[in-house]
Amino acid sequence: MTRNSSRGESRKKPDLKKKFTDGKRKKVEKLDSGREFSSDGMIRLNKFIANAGICSRRDADVLIEAGVIKINGKTITELGTKVASGDKVQYGNQTLKGEKKYYVLLNKPKGFITTTDDPGNRKTVMELVKTACKERIYPVGRLDKNTTGLILFTNDGDVAKRLTHPKHKIKKVYHVVLDKKLSKNNMIKIVDGFVLDDGFIKADAISFVKDSDNKKEVGIELHSGRNRIVRRIFESFGYRVERLDRVAFAGFTKKDIPRGKWRYLNDKEISFLKMSKK
Repeated sequence: MTRNSSRGESRKKPDLKKKFTDGKRKKVEKLDSGREFSSDGMIRLNKFIANAGICSRRDADVLIEAGVIKINGKTITELGTKVASGDKVQYGNQTLKGEKKYYVLLNKPKGFITTTDDPGNRKTVMELVKTACKERIYPVGRLDKNTTGLILFTNDGDVAKRLTHPKHKIKKVYHVVLDKKLSKNNMIKIVDGFVLDDGFIKADAISFVKDSDNKKEVGIELHSGRNRIVRRIFESFGYRVERLDRVAFAGFTKKDIPRGKWRYLNDKEISFLKMSKK
């Protein structure tokens, strides 16, 4: 009995339930990065609408309750309704398609404006990512024409809305080159906070750039998405921003992305993006 007992202790039975659960979770995660349909071929209606690039899931719920969404010709007003892969979903007279989701990270050069279309025929960032996919993707947030650095593009309405909503406090890091040395006193004021014409603002962190002894180069971290906020911060203290580069956005950096080039986010990065912003 002692021998059998010790053998039982040394050979633990595999946790089949855990293996099955883990395997199922991985399968769902893999599907979630693609067409978004689960293994039973069903998807929540609000998610299908968001996938089609119409709006976020929350806004899709509003459309459903308003009675402007149809499945196979029937008006749907019940939240939580699911859609099968062969169903015809309509928003008004428009038939929606559940697009594959794309997440593209661009290292923007100077001279391009952040818009999907420009009546003045100026160069836009869309020209730089036009070969990324056939689906229409959109820039998340903005960088002005003379600012370089990271911009994320996606057709995932939920992710785009979370990344631009102030309550999620998505951090951005900028490398700033000023026309003159930044004083210690002004640096303290910037990190403590002060009032601009559109309200209170403060940096999450600020420091002189390593290996730069002229004190004109500064690294600043903040989560505000207000228009031209970095330039306006320094201009309010009498400085002119000569160069501005966004070196980090939402946890991503410019590593291995040359200026003017882009790359897709990998599955791990996409999962991080979706999970960490909820």
